[in-house]
Amino acid sequence: MGRVTTPPEEDPNNGIPVPQTGTPNQRTGVPVSQFAPPNYHQANVNLSVGRPFSSGLFDCQADQTNAVMTAILPCVTFGQIAEVLDEGEMTCPLGSFIYLLMMPALCSQWVMGSKYREKIRRKFNLVEAPYSDCASHVLCPCCSLCQEYRELKARNLDPSLGWNGILAQRQYESEAPNFAPTNQYMSK
Repeated sequence: MGRVTTPPEEDPNNGIPVPQTGTPNQRTGVPVSQFAPPNYHQANVNLSVGRPFSSGLFDCQADQTNAVMTAILPCVTFGQIAEVLDEGEMTCPLGSFIYLLMMPALCSQWVMGSKYREKIRRKFNLVEAPYSDCASHVLCPCCSLCQEYRELKARNLDPSLGWNGILAQRQYESEAPNFAPTNQYMSK
């Protein structure tokens, strides 16, 4: 019983490099194969284009209340973010529970965290920086959650209010200009 080997293929170019056909990939400069499916590399190129987050990954001191909460109970911060990004489809307690269940399971909470980080980036056309979504949630999950929380808050989607609270706030703000407070105790 020996090892099955295939005979070496003959090199028709005698070791001379052959120029690649196709257009070069924008990120790597490597020519794209003519056999790649349409728009295959276009999706990868678009991930590096976008606006930066409104705050840095390590700017946790910008919202100290959230930073302390996330350090103690990251599952709650994740639940708040998930509720806002899913527009109320996933409630904060359910998101928190799922994240909490995934924490002891080989520290796999980064799977959910990176999916929601990607979701927030796509929703607001944000660049994937300074690390990939997966790497930022594996290496510094609390900082990633804090940054996502601050991003939503900067866009007037305060996760601490929950989705129903955000809807109520929007309704109040839309009615506020039409509401003229009167003081019934004023004379004349």
